[in-house]
Amino acid sequence: MSALAPKAVTDAVGGPAQELSDASMVYNINMLFVALLAIYTIIRLPRLFSLLSIPWEWKNGHILYYTPYRPNRRIVQAMHSAYPPPKDNQTDESHTLYSHAHHVQRLTEKGAPVTMNPPSHIPACIKPLRPILTPLRARIAPGFSVAQLLVMSMYFYSLLYAAFYRSNIFTDSARTAWICISQLPFVFIFAQKNNVLGFILGYGYEKLNFFHRFVGRLVVLAANIHALHYFYKWSLKGTFTQSIKLPFAIWGIVTITCFNMIVFFSTQYWRQRAYNLFLATHIIGFIVIMPALYMHKPATLPYTFACIALYAFDHVARLVKSRLAVAHIRPLPELDLTRVEIPTINAGWRAGQHVRLRVISVKMGWLGWAEVHPFTIASVAESGPEGMVLMCKRAGGWTRKLHEIAKSGGYEEGGIGGREVRVVVEGPYGGPQHTVFSSFSAAVFVAGGSGITFALSAIQDLVQKDLRGASRVKIIELIWIVPNPACLAPVLPMLSMLVQQSVFTPLRISVFYTRAPTGKQPAFFAAASASPFADSPPSPPHPASRSGSASQSQYQRLSAQISNLSSSAHQPTHFPPGLTLAPGKPTLLKFIEHAINHAINMGNSNPKDVDEALNLTGVIVGVCGPVGLADDVAAAVSGVDPLRRDQVGGVELHEEVFGW
Repeated sequence: MSALAPKAVTDAVGGPAQELSDASMVYNINMLFVALLAIYTIIRLPRLFSLLSIPWEWKNGHILYYTPYRPNRRIVQAMHSAYPPPKDNQTDESHTLYSHAHHVQRLTEKGAPVTMNPPSHIPACIKPLRPILTPLRARIAPGFSVAQLLVMSMYFYSLLYAAFYRSNIFTDSARTAWICISQLPFVFIFAQKNNVLGFILGYGYEKLNFFHRFVGRLVVLAANIHALHYFYKWSLKGTFTQSIKLPFAIWGIVTITCFNMIVFFSTQYWRQRAYNLFLATHIIGFIVIMPALYMHKPATLPYTFACIALYAFDHVARLVKSRLAVAHIRPLPELDLTRVEIPTINAGWRAGQHVRLRVISVKMGWLGWAEVHPFTIASVAESGPEGMVLMCKRAGGWTRKLHEIAKSGGYEEGGIGGREVRVVVEGPYGGPQHTVFSSFSAAVFVAGGSGITFALSAIQDLVQKDLRGASRVKIIELIWIVPNPACLAPVLPMLSMLVQQSVFTPLRISVFYTRAPTGKQPAFFAAASASPFADSPPSPPHPASRSGSASQSQYQRLSAQISNLSSSAHQPTHFPPGLTLAPGKPTLLKFIEHAINHAINMGNSNPKDVDEALNLTGVIVGVCGPVGLADDVAAAVSGVDPLRRDQVGGVELHEEVFGW
């Protein structure tokens, strides 16, 4: 055996020349990837610089904090001067909400006119390249676009070239090993929650996660090819038993076992049914892999250090961005949600971002405190005394337990009261990144179920910025798809308030329910009018009670609730103008076309008015919901007529998809 050991070791590690060649090859491939990332970064820099030129945008979105809440009186002044009671014969399109916006003036708290300061706009794609976006946006599988396929293909064939260039994969065992080791830092980079590369490029970690999974699978594939090569060679030589006992071989077996364990428990089956097991195998596996790699091959130390540094940076940043707080939770049965209010955290995020929530309570189970779940923030920073608001959909074991805790809080005046729990909030993450919603001429938001949280925060942010003169948006469309009309009840007060506040920017809200209503329906259901943009024929609208006195009382009540937009103690019995309810599914393309036409008409009618935005800056379409809904919205955006798309300045898509 002593005679075999030196030869086996020599076979395992390869000669110095071969080792240098393999290491140089993978290093050059990595430099190619870095160069491509640098080129793409340079292309994205103008948009990053545009974001950095808007202080109120880039200063938020990094660290959560608390600041004393001060109600904004400017909104109240604008509302009271802009909204006389509606008349009986006014429709949604002719309502004072839209026709009198040019008669009112934006005022500061002291009554002085607001200085208009709209943000600058940098399109994501220059006009000559816009036709390319349509095929790149096309879906070839649920949630998987042609653009993602191209990125993955380029990466795969680059590694394939590295594997076969001046090398025979059947005789050269070291090349695939170096490929495996050299790509590990990319696995860690694209898995980080606090991703510096993602910030520079303008993508949240959830948008880059598909590449993390793809690179990880290729790394494990290369590691297995490397291991199988030696198993086969040792078996042919009859030295398998002696060689497998060598220290480098033992550590190699440990490494490959951990790699395969991580991949096995990373499949969708385990992520959905045993998320804690998936997470634990990831953490334990990589903790073992790092020292095992070094013991197997000391020359891998630079790559190992790079992975450890990335991992440490991410977790230190998570600790810095975590806040311990007391939250008030209460159930919303109509939406099957748990509403979480955290008064001691009310600033530091941008509209559309999400946080990772951990509940510290024995009622969550023995390991419930260890689970962290992402939720989109449903409120705008510094917008109310309730602080940060989250809407947690009851979708799994953890969220079901949270819902049960909320229901156990008893009853208060006006409904279910809820209770207080201690939570750890980590974030904020994701969101619009380099995209500034307020820099577009029009905005369309599509939400599915609990995805309304994203749309609520984004629209509320746009309305507030518009009242401050810090928005170019001239029309906002909200399409919300729910299973039952009763889902509208908990958020109807806030939707009504947003309609009232959109003095200068028309806000039209279209709610669609996909199931036939059963049981007792809310009072507003009888006053709902069908939307004209439904796929299925809408049912005949019920006559709406629009008496002057009732409308006057409703508007006074809504105005009195300005300081607390999310109050659900009082639910209006009638829809405000601009809000409709209809059965079936929406025709999304028609809503996008309506927003485009409205923006173009406003730009043509008064092109010299500074308040109406001198240049059309495009339409932003945001979607939050299941993968299928995001795919439908992407198809609708691609279906926009190219001429109208160019006239409005382009159409951009922002996706917040469930299940990443």
